Amino acid sequence: MWNIYVATHDHGVVIGRVVDEAGQPVGDATVVLWVLNFTTYVEKARATTAPDGRFQLVNAESHNIQLIADKPGIGRSARVPVRLYFRAEDVVLREPLVLAKGG
Repeated sequence: MWNIYVATHDHGVVIGRVVDEAGQPVGDATVVLWVLNFTTYVEKARATTAPDGRFQLVNAESHNIQLIADKPGIGRSARVPVRLYFRAEDVVLREPLVLAKGG
């Protein structure tokens, strides 16, 4: 069963959303995907959030990724590590990326 799950969930898709400090969705924010490249993280992809704050990134070809979101005038999120069970695992984030001023 595990092999079937891996084979059907290994597209490297990351889905999530971005909100402000009040929990309101933030459209037009930039979300950056960083992947572990042996010893350092390198930028792999970018996405822009929809009006409802949702985003989708592709090409998360690592099992160890990090995400950060930013929108000028609103703020920046902390860099959020996402540890996956296998390389290029599809994932829907449970918690949103939260933009904070001075973040």
